[in-house]
Parts: sequence; structure tokens; C-alpha cells
Amino acid sequence: MGFEKGSLSFRMFFAQRDFVEADIDKFAAAAFPPLNTLAEEEIHGWVAGRHLLDRNINEETAYLGGYLRLTLTQAKKTVPTSLLSAECAVEEMAAMEAEDKQYLNQQARSEIKKSVKERLMPDMPPQLKGIDFVFDERSHMIYSTATSEKQLDAFVLSLMQTTGVMAQVADPENMAAKTAGVDVHDWPPASFSDELEDGMVDGTAGREFLMWLWYCSEKRGGLANIPDVGEIAYMVEGPLTFVMEGKGAHEITLKKGEPMLSAEAKTSLLSGKKLKKAKVQFVRGEEAWAFTFDADEFVFRSLKLPQTETFDRIGKFQERMVLLETFRAIFFHLFGEFVKERDSSKDWKDTKTAMRKWVADRPTSA
Repeated sequence: MGFEKGSLSFRMFFAQRDFVEADIDKFAAAAFPPLNTLAEEEIHGWVAGRHLLDRNINEETAYLGGYLRLTLTQAKKTVPTSLLSAECAVEEMAAMEAEDKQYLNQQARSEIKKSVKERLMPDMPPQLKGIDFVFDERSHMIYSTATSEKQLDAFVLSLMQTTGVMAQVADPENMAAKTAGVDVHDWPPASFSDELEDGMVDGTAGREFLMWLWYCSEKRGGLANIPDVGEIAYMVEGPLTFVMEGKGAHEITLKKGEPMLSAEAKTSLLSGKKLKKAKVQFVRGEEAWAFTFDADEFVFRSLKLPQTETFDRIGKFQERMVLLETFRAIFFHLFGEFVKERDSSKDWKDTKTAMRKWVADRPTSA
């Protein structure tokens, strides 16, 4: 589980309110059902963070190192496609031989498939999946491994139904509104290419932020002083994914060689494409946070935290959570600086002009 060890892929959420003691009883009441209740339909419920079947939820098991740490477990039985296809083929061949036919119509094949699936389903082992979450009461933030849209919906809905706590995803719209009182929908489109007017491009606040971060890392020194964190360096690296809605190639990903200096990267920028996904690093002294950032979804993938010095489970988890909170503080500060600049007509006009020059003058490797 990523919160305890290894790299971490996650989203951040604003908690509508803090979790209280009564919420633990609510999680326990909505605990994951016994596996013997699993039929064809999916079952789901909450478990403690030790493993995906840890149904014993109480004050002791719900917390790890002072942090609320639970998992939404989902279980479903499925028949593997290859097995279903093979079994259907056996049944179809037997039916054709018995009826002396060269082929079966669609209705007969559908009935055979349904029958085979019903026969095999009871013997299929359950497939378990878990959506982990940790709540940090100091920042009032929820960290969750709900990275896909389906997982996001399941997590937010289950949390609301269980406790009444609304988890509001920390995306550009919500972050700008909550931290700066800014509505990003009021921002007009911005082109970073001299070849296109502002009204000719699309783009989201997330893509503009990632473009701004890339520009600042290369042209403004890539340094920032973060309150309670200190000076950090930040940089944007490849692979790079560019995107622009409309005619032609909508999306292009550059991986090999030196994507930052490739002619393809410059061509993408000049054509109006914006950076959608890239690898980003935050560095403080000898500590480094490296991750892949999806600017559309505001999802952080494969975040590698700095090495911890403690080896016991609780101590290591606490250190990782402190490092994760440091990461959040850095990210929120940088996004806040972008919002202030983007929301100022004068400052943004100057920045946009500078970014257009940065794009036009980009060097390319031979």
C-alpha cells in the first residue's frame, strides 16, 4: 500500500469537516461484508488499513500514527475472458454436432454464453480492489488513491453515504476558489504561441499552470521560498504530453532522447498545444519529490518520497505523511503564486508575452 511504502499515486481532497469519534462507528457499521455474501453483483465496504479484509474497525485500528487511515474495499467475481471463450466454444461445438448444424445464430450463442457464465461464476475467486485514504487533521486534507474517474465517484459517494463528510477534489477550480477566492472560469483563453491569437486556443487552468511552472523553472531560476518548508528547487522533465482540442493531431507524447529540446516539442508549442502531463521534481537540499503530474485530472502518479530514517511501521508511516504534507505545501504554494499572477490582468499580460518569446526562442537539439 503506497501510503506505507513505495511510490504513491493519489488525488487530494478538501474535507468538508474533520472526522470525529462518532464517524469511526459509522465506518464500522459500513464495514466490508463477509466474502461468502458475494454473488454476481459487486460488494463494497470499509476496512482498516492493515489489509483488504480487515473488517475490524475501531478507534485503535482506524488510526495509524495519529492519522485516520482506512480503505474502501471492492469485491467482484468475474469469469476470465479466455476461460469464458473456451468454455463457450466447447458448448457451441457440442450444440452444432447435436443439431447437425454448421453454425449457430446470434441468439443461440448468446444463450450459451449466459448459461456458461452462470455455471462458472460460483467457482470464480473474488477479485479484490482497494481505495486507500488518509486524513490529515492539521491541514484538513484527504489523500486518496482514487485516481480514475470511477474510483473517484465510488470513494466520494461512499464517504458521503457513510459519514456525511463531503470530499471535494483539489482541482484547479476548487483550489483557486478556496485558497484565493478566484473563479478560474473568469479567465479568458491564453495562447503561448505568436502564431495564434488567444481566442484560437483552448486550455484548462491545469494546463496553463503546468506551462507556467515549466516556464518559471527555465526562465525564472526554478526556485521558491515556501513558508514552513524553506527554499526548494523545481523542474519539469520529460516524458511530455501536449494536447490541443480541434482538428489535426490532438495529443502527442514525447519520450525518447531529449524531449525538452526536441523539435517536436517546439512545433507542438507553436501550434498552440499545451502541456498536459509531465514529470516534475521538487528538491530541498538532499530531499527530492519526483512524480508525474496530470494537469487535467490533477492526479499525482508514482510520487517518490524522500527516504525515511525510521524502519518500524508506525514511525515510517508518520515520516512519510510529514513528507507528503511537505509536498502538498510546496504544490499549493506554487499553484497559489500562479493564481495570483494569472488573475492579475497586467501581470498576466507581461507573463504571456514573456512565455510567447520563450516558446519562439526555444532551442532544439540537432
